[in-house]
Amino acid sequence: MASCFSYVSYRNKCYQYSFSRAGLRSSTSDLGDGTVVHCWVPQTHVDAKPTLLLLHGIGANAMWQWDRFIDRFIPRFNVYVPDLIFFGDSHTTRPDRSESFQASCVMRVMDAHGVGTMTVAGLSYGGFVAYSMAAQFKERIDRVVLICAGVALEEKDVEDGMFKVKSAEEAANVLFPQSPSMLRRLLQLSFYKPPVWIPSCFAMDYIHVMCRDYLLERKELVEALHKGRRFADLPKIAQPILMIWGEEDQVFPVELAHRLKRHLGENKAQLVLLKKTGHAINEERPKEMYKHLKSFLCTDAMIRPNDNAKRLMLTSLISPVKINK
Repeated sequence: MASCFSYVSYRNKCYQYSFSRAGLRSSTSDLGDGTVVHCWVPQTHVDAKPTLLLLHGIGANAMWQWDRFIDRFIPRFNVYVPDLIFFGDSHTTRPDRSESFQASCVMRVMDAHGVGTMTVAGLSYGGFVAYSMAAQFKERIDRVVLICAGVALEEKDVEDGMFKVKSAEEAANVLFPQSPSMLRRLLQLSFYKPPVWIPSCFAMDYIHVMCRDYLLERKELVEALHKGRRFADLPKIAQPILMIWGEEDQVFPVELAHRLKRHLGENKAQLVLLKKTGHAINEERPKEMYKHLKSFLCTDAMIRPNDNAKRLMLTSLISPVKINK
């Protein structure tokens, strides 16, 4: 495969060009503990604009999942788009696989760039990380968007038959496919109307580029998300929250959205349900997703009075992090 033309690698290059043209640059932060995080950051952070942090889900890297949206938000926000640990160019030698560890790593990157307060939006697994950031860093996260992110799940939900898979191991095998047939199964679960036909050569190209690196570690992320998880332990967050969900989601069924809304309080969270839509909302319904994001995020998209001060204070006080410009 390496000696042949790779459409997936070519598309990756196109996304890199797209992000650069939109006004972002590639940055790598060495957090100093065996952890390296890659992030797309503004070419120039404008203090007069608020900050929007976009977190991707499991699957392809951040560029593939957010490319449709960045150019719409960059005029209004300082947009940051990291690769979560074990995706893209982010990795760690530490054994922690929890979403709270992912959240702390992302926040350390934001610290390194001197960012004070921010809004965070997360797709699927990225929503777990976004929720954890909101719980851990209450004064830094001003609002949250969860897109098909089943943070309200419990370990026993799998045993009770809520999901199409019977175990975390089976889920990991589907989420990180190693054969064309398994990739087709992933697409069947992710889309309300999945592609009719995927050539095996393209499937293997995608698997080779996107699903082979850090395979064991990625499976451990899925296991950590599920093992011992109890809904009763889920903290309540106080920030305004928008949930966008596909009514036909087979990865995280819509019951998890209603469960989280009840947990937070019926009037505390806004839930938008998209008809005839599966889990991959960013691919199936990008216009509707953007419309609801814009409505929630841009009503008063203005910088907080003390954000400049927080930015200056963070820049001077944070522990040294090596940033590769």
